[in-house]
Amino acid sequence: MTTVLDPTSEAKPADREKTTRPESLAGLTVGLLDIKKPRGDVFLDHIEGRLTALGAKVNRYAKPTFAKPAPVDLRHEIAASCDAVIEALAD
Repeated sequence: MTTVLDPTSEAKPADREKTTRPESLAGLTVGLLDIKKPRGDVFLDHIEGRLTALGAKVNRYAKPTFAKPAPVDLRHEIAASCDAVIEALAD
């Protein structure tokens, strides 16, 4: 069991099972979420190139603002269309 701390005002830490990692990213769809911090897109551009070289399909997403959590509809879209997600944090 892993404890994940949510910085968006959780009252009590949640215990969650770790998801099994895939053996390869080839053929999988990876979502890249830009939270709109400065230069996060630069980081994601680099990661997209690396993932594509490994055979992954990449979908790019962006939050409207870094100041708030991603909207529910965006989270649902990512969850429904991606096998894995990388979120860019940068300053």
